[in-house]
Amino acid sequence: MRGTRAAQRYAKAILSLAKDKNSAEAVNEDMISISKTVKNSRDLENMLTSPVVKNSIKKSALLEIFKGLNAVTKGAMDILLENGRINILHTVASQYIILFNDMNNVRQAVVTTAVPLDKELEAVILAKVKELTGSEASLKSIIDESIIGGFVLRVGDLQYDASISRNLTRLKRELKDNTYVSKI
Repeated sequence: MRGTRAAQRYAKAILSLAKDKNSAEAVNEDMISISKTVKNSRDLENMLTSPVVKNSIKKSALLEIFKGLNAVTKGAMDILLENGRINILHTVASQYIILFNDMNNVRQAVVTTAVPLDKELEAVILAKVKELTGSEASLKSIIDESIIGGFVLRVGDLQYDASISRNLTRLKRELKDNTYVSKI
């Protein structure tokens, strides 16, 4: 990721200031919004990284897109603009979210399914993650039709594979082993 080390430093400073002002949660919501919006908008990312677009235009565009931002978040944007680092805004937002989650003992769980999850199944998976790890988790969902059905859950180093494709592969291997043994 471009500018990761600098983004980590900015994110740490923003989190420290947000904690001092008792607004870490609100700033985290802002950072989630910023991260998702920049990630999903190629035009916005291009505008932020463009050396041709003036900082005043970048600032007014950001304030128009992200209305109702916390004062700490606005101040962070101003600092990034002043220092010529607004191009790493998305990375700073992502790093802030990681630091905030670490501070609150919230882990990132990634679940891969063949079809989109509904809210009820999502709650069951989050409860299972809490049971396995002892901590809360935020859930990132990935759709991969190649697993046929079931799910693959990853939390940090832990992986739980309950996919149909894994079971079919295991069954195929067992059948090959048994066929080989019976020929002898």
